[in-house]
Amino acid sequence: MFITPEPLEIIYALALFLWILFVTHFVCRRLYDALMRRGFRHNVTVYLNRKIIHILTGGLAAVLVPVLFKSFAVIAVLVAVLAIGNYIPHHLGKIWYWYQVEENMYEVHFIIMWGLIMGLGFLMKNLTMAVLPILFMSVGDGVTGLVRNLIYQKRTKSWWGNFAMALFCVPIGFLSLGYTGAVAGTVASIVEKIEIGRIDDNITVPLVSFILIWTLPAAGFPATP
Repeated sequence: MFITPEPLEIIYALALFLWILFVTHFVCRRLYDALMRRGFRHNVTVYLNRKIIHILTGGLAAVLVPVLFKSFAVIAVLVAVLAIGNYIPHHLGKIWYWYQVEENMYEVHFIIMWGLIMGLGFLMKNLTMAVLPILFMSVGDGVTGLVRNLIYQKRTKSWWGNFAMALFCVPIGFLSLGYTGAVAGTVASIVEKIEIGRIDDNITVPLVSFILIWTLPAAGFPATP
């Protein structure tokens, strides 16, 4: 899990880091400015940017990890840098207004859970178990937010968004892990609607789906028809 990374892995991690910075600090900032000039509300634009970041950074990185990395060590460093980097603006009271909000630090939760689930995948030597829950959190929840934003023009919980999430999560879950993946995708799409205090869907979606993917086969749940 924490074997010494190969030189190429360090280059790949730096490339991912630069890509994430490009999306969050160039693409999304310019998109924010463009949409604000067109009369979009601040909160709508921020929420849209957050979901774009979900998909283009968290989702893309998750898909690339099994292809590019053999060790979790360099990924752990990347996750730590990103989590601390996104926490500092909140701590200083100078948030990156085009995608962060003062009332919560859910983007930090996203980064930490991404790293935790991916680390568990490396530990258990089964990256599919990690990548799938992360895709539910990043792409599935990203689709949910985009749909809700288009319909309601604000951050809200609606079953329309969960239905859109299920349209992604259930098929990708089935294609990856059969019935186990489909059940995990279904439950993740429902759990996304539930928030308990500061425990948001960036925590519940990947955690619950990972537990299901881990435990259902051990309980004898059939993987295929």
